[in-house]
Amino acid sequence: MTWRAYVRPTTVAFWGVHLAAVAGVIHYGFSWSGVALALGSYFIRMFFVTGAHHRYFSHRSFKTSRWFQFVLAVGAQTAAQKGVIWWASHHRRHHKYSDTDRDVHSPVRRGFWYAHVGWVLSPDWIDADDGSVADLVRYPELRVLNHPAMEMVPTIALAFVLLLVGGGHALVWGYFVATALLWHGTFSINSLSHLIGRRRYETGDDSRNNWALALLTGGESWHNNHHHYQSSVRQGFRWWQIDLTYYLLRMLALAGIVWDLREPPRHVIDAPGPVLATPALGHDSSASGVPHPSYRARRTDLTATR
Repeated sequence: MTWRAYVRPTTVAFWGVHLAAVAGVIHYGFSWSGVALALGSYFIRMFFVTGAHHRYFSHRSFKTSRWFQFVLAVGAQTAAQKGVIWWASHHRRHHKYSDTDRDVHSPVRRGFWYAHVGWVLSPDWIDADDGSVADLVRYPELRVLNHPAMEMVPTIALAFVLLLVGGGHALVWGYFVATALLWHGTFSINSLSHLIGRRRYETGDDSRNNWALALLTGGESWHNNHHHYQSSVRQGFRWWQIDLTYYLLRMLALAGIVWDLREPPRHVIDAPGPVLATPALGHDSSASGVPHPSYRARRTDLTATR
């Protein structure tokens, strides 16, 4: 694929947000109130990425009502990562073919740049595979949100609210700066969490646990744990593995908003580790692109919403 294939509206918008963040900070100057706003916007939307896009829509690791499912979808799409159907479709493919030539974003197969940003900007992954997300496409409201004309409406609405309430300063810090950071926080799981960290379990891929990224992503980078048992609502299997997304979901469960949170069984947590603690990158255990046995054995039950 040539570089010209990447010249399209998505690419312009992606780098435009980065440029607006830098230019805006230069124009308005540094401020601690701006940093606080950016961090608030970042972590609130990171929860919707991790709790909604990932643990709910992609893995159905808990149940909720239809009205709150819609709230989760709208919140997730304020993160400007397309629709929940698109997100879940590609994420399920990642697990099915993790770190093989058919993986959407394997840094082992395609390099760090492609896994981190390139695949998002590539025209190869524009469409969702509706067959892999039949449990989601049956909801008309999710199909509407996933439509190309609608998928960016929640994030644009957030930008307008920030502008109306706090002016240009709030727009720059609360939207442009926070969104650029949010993208790279999310994308670091696709890239760095398959390159840097420790492998507690043998998963047939190069997924790794990384405590530093866990603090920045609400617990998402206990990634080897996650690939070991994909349908778990909890990715930090041990008490010291901080997982803010899980803590918030437990609070929602106490309030009766979500329920049936899937916990990893004890035998899963205590499973033996790999023979080598950190095998060489690029091992060919699944290079053929055949779905991993772990994917077939632990494929998520997709009947989670009443």
